[in-house]
Amino acid sequence: MSEHPERIVDFVDTSLRDAHQSLFATRMRTEEMVPILEELDRVGYHALEMWGGATFDACLRFLNEDPWERLRIISDRVRETKLQMLLRGQNILGYRHYGDDVLELFIRTALKNGIHVIRIFDALNDVRNIEKSIEYTKQYGGHAQVAISYTTSPIHTPEYYHDLVARLMDRQVDSICIKDMAGLLTPAHAHQLVGHIKKTFSIPVEMHTHSTVGTASIAYLAAFEAGADLFDTACASLAGGTSQPPVEPLYYSFLEYPGVKLRLNSELFIPISDYFEKVRKSHAAEDSGGSQIDLRVLSAQVPGGMLSNLIHQLKNQKAMDKYHDVLAEIPRVRKDLGYPPLVTPTSQIVGVQAVFNVLQGRYRMITREVKAYCKGLYGRPPAPIDPQLQAMILGDEQPIDCRPADMIGDELPTLIKQAGHIASNDEDLLSLALFGEVARKFLLEKYFAKIGVDTVLLENSEEMTGVYPLG
Repeated sequence: MSEHPERIVDFVDTSLRDAHQSLFATRMRTEEMVPILEELDRVGYHALEMWGGATFDACLRFLNEDPWERLRIISDRVRETKLQMLLRGQNILGYRHYGDDVLELFIRTALKNGIHVIRIFDALNDVRNIEKSIEYTKQYGGHAQVAISYTTSPIHTPEYYHDLVARLMDRQVDSICIKDMAGLLTPAHAHQLVGHIKKTFSIPVEMHTHSTVGTASIAYLAAFEAGADLFDTACASLAGGTSQPPVEPLYYSFLEYPGVKLRLNSELFIPISDYFEKVRKSHAAEDSGGSQIDLRVLSAQVPGGMLSNLIHQLKNQKAMDKYHDVLAEIPRVRKDLGYPPLVTPTSQIVGVQAVFNVLQGRYRMITREVKAYCKGLYGRPPAPIDPQLQAMILGDEQPIDCRPADMIGDELPTLIKQAGHIASNDEDLLSLALFGEVARKFLLEKYFAKIGVDTVLLENSEEMTGVYPLG
């Protein structure tokens, strides 16, 4: 009998989703993915994370692509490797909560089109906001992985995470992911959290982080030593900075451990990285440059994508001289709002309010989203909202205490009526449900092209008035 029992460790490749989302604003096109799919499929990855997150929005808004068609094209060509997506729980892929009927249709349709693993998370770690996503994913035959939105604060103690994992296990999830969206996870915390989960529960644990602060690979090594089963990585040319750690050094490091079995064909590492290096160079205009280490994240707790949005917003306001003031204000707003983890949509909610506080005076202007947050429409904050701030914002209104989606009801009947002829299938309907006017414009062009009409001639015509904006 071997002194070291065999241990299988797997990798998930993020090159087709989070890597380019983090490095060059999700601008990689489907046609740039297709030539390398065969090689990616032969590496031996546990899954390719290639859909969800911001890809759906970017396809419709910037690339003039149908995100459903991207999924089908990749699914047709990737036969040996699972396809994985990121889902924002009751937010789906949008920026508000949707009715359960829309959520169910989305999950069923995503699985039908080729997704195998759905990674489900909620920005507030409010289990109520993900329970239906878990239920529908399992009902329709998918793998329901729940991601813990990792952050640090006086509230986010080891006990907080232990309790959260226990509540998730009650929902019969298939695997757990530690989702460290800002790259805050230290080796000690990674080892402690993974060790607790593996000792307490029999469930696969996947690690997801970003290299923004520079500790990502070390945190992965600590998680590996504590028993983590899967690791999110990107190829070398799309790794580092605000992206994931590179697969190559982790692969060779893990190989050194007795009994560890890795199922990757390392001969494909170089051609894949070389290919994506060329793709990345073609997106130089959008590239964050991102191999640098950004220690501002440690104090402001700002993910890389949120930093770039803040800079863009301040430039538009001709207020870049207020940049450091905004970075200092973000932790104060976050504390006032009960220490939400900064990930979509809470990163936008906190960041925009911080900008207003600096430019207009503290809470002299309250965004609609902050009011909805204080009302409880995004879920239950990790800690109580500052009572004076909440009273000032809500006045005589009382915050809700139920699951936010219970306030919505069925949305599909109205959506179907509003969509009219431009939604020819469930996929089109869901695009409209999530991205309203942006999807409407895309689908109108597709619809009129199908019937041979030039959309330019119809911009001000009565034929356009029969299709209503959604969302």
